[in-house]
Amino acid sequence: MSASTVKRRKNGPRMSPRAQSAWSIVQLLIGSIIVAISFNMFMVPNGIASGGVSGVSILVQRVANITPAITQWAINIPLFIAGLWLLGKRFGAKTALGSIILPLFVLLTDGFQSPTDNPLLAAIYGGIGVGLGLGLVFRGGASTGGLDLAAQILHRYTGLPLSLAIVCFDGCVIVAAGFIISPEVALYALIGLFVTSKTIDFVQSGLQLSKVAFIISDYSEEVSAAILNDLDRGLTRLDGHGGYTGAGRTVLMVVVGQNEVPKLKQLVRAIDPGAFVIISNTAEVLGQGFKLEN
Repeated sequence: MSASTVKRRKNGPRMSPRAQSAWSIVQLLIGSIIVAISFNMFMVPNGIASGGVSGVSILVQRVANITPAITQWAINIPLFIAGLWLLGKRFGAKTALGSIILPLFVLLTDGFQSPTDNPLLAAIYGGIGVGLGLGLVFRGGASTGGLDLAAQILHRYTGLPLSLAIVCFDGCVIVAAGFIISPEVALYALIGLFVTSKTIDFVQSGLQLSKVAFIISDYSEEVSAAILNDLDRGLTRLDGHGGYTGAGRTVLMVVVGQNEVPKLKQLVRAIDPGAFVIISNTAEVLGQGFKLEN
């Protein structure tokens, strides 16, 4: 299948490499602060050990009364060194910084008063806060290390899928919370873990869901002109063939914002009421006319 692409107007200038690196570090710092505050305000007081090194640090605090930040350093730093040794130098300075800076912020924000003693509310709002912070860290291309590194090592040397390895580690932490604290708290931890994952997805993709439309019409040239001039969107012409007739057809692919869908349908309908149109969601669009990845 071949394609010819018509581009729309160009975006503004990209960030310079130095500015991009600085912005990534700012996102890492802000995200780590948000994670630390949410952790100390919601997770620690209510024993919500929802996986990861942070969950382990809560369990250790309950058993041995050791400050969570100390436990996090004691796990993060050896895991980072093991990752460098076993997996190679691909983690970079930002992962090292995240492994050190997050426990530091946890230590500095220790003692924040929790606004609730309801474990369900703590799991929800703590999950939102931790997910928001981690989402910012990930958007900056960084990592806070922890059990994700352990999961990568397990994946590398056992062949276990990475996602399953992460679930195994988080599951072990939550099961341990069920024994050390209570089964009910372990259930709340599952809620917190779910909320965290969904919040990370939200921060990564945002609310602006775009739509991708595939249009098959006998008047493809007229439809193309209307999209380019009236809708002010670029499009791609794909060469397709009918499955039954084998006849060649032009398929127009266009990505639009959600609020532009009604106008797109009106334009197509006005030119060719019999056009075949497929419209579906797309979570993220990078490129000219949309978001440029910095």
